[in-house]
Amino acid sequence: MGPVTAQQMIVVALIPLIAWRLYRRVRGMIGRQTSRMRRHWTAVVFFPVVALLIALVTLAYPPALAGLGAGIAAGVGLAIWGLKLTRFEHTAEGYFYTPNAHIGVALSVLFAARIVWRIFEMESFAGAGGMPAHFAASPLTLAIFGALVAYYTTYAAGLLRWRLRLRDAPPPTPGPG
Repeated sequence: MGPVTAQQMIVVALIPLIAWRLYRRVRGMIGRQTSRMRRHWTAVVFFPVVALLIALVTLAYPPALAGLGAGIAAGVGLAIWGLKLTRFEHTAEGYFYTPNAHIGVALSVLFAARIVWRIFEMESFAGAGGMPAHFAASPLTLAIFGALVAYYTTYAAGLLRWRLRLRDAPPPTPGPG
């Protein structure tokens, strides 16, 4: 085994970071959550901008662009399904929702696993003397990314729609009890 390269050190450093972010993301998706308009608006604006930038980068790779489009379509469908499975609450304490954790967690884990695999794959090709593939040239990676981005964007839009519909509604009063 030869000396460790800078690229290999970066890969080794990225894996715990990805694992930590995945853990934080998964932990935040489980259970009852407070609905925060700012957070929903941020997701509705930020994720489409990121998807657009990725699409611009992949214009030279039509199969990857098609993967991104297919992933976006799948993510929208998953978010609509996820919103139907979500429990919404408007109480005197505020607005709360309990998402179906399985969909968001599965997409996040799938995306993180794919990123780790792509890093490993690119490192292997580079180590073997071949040209590493452009990171965004993989249709599968972009399909998973598109699904994740579209899921979070559409889900946040659904939460905004729910909140805006209840904007002027007073919270329900507790019944006798």
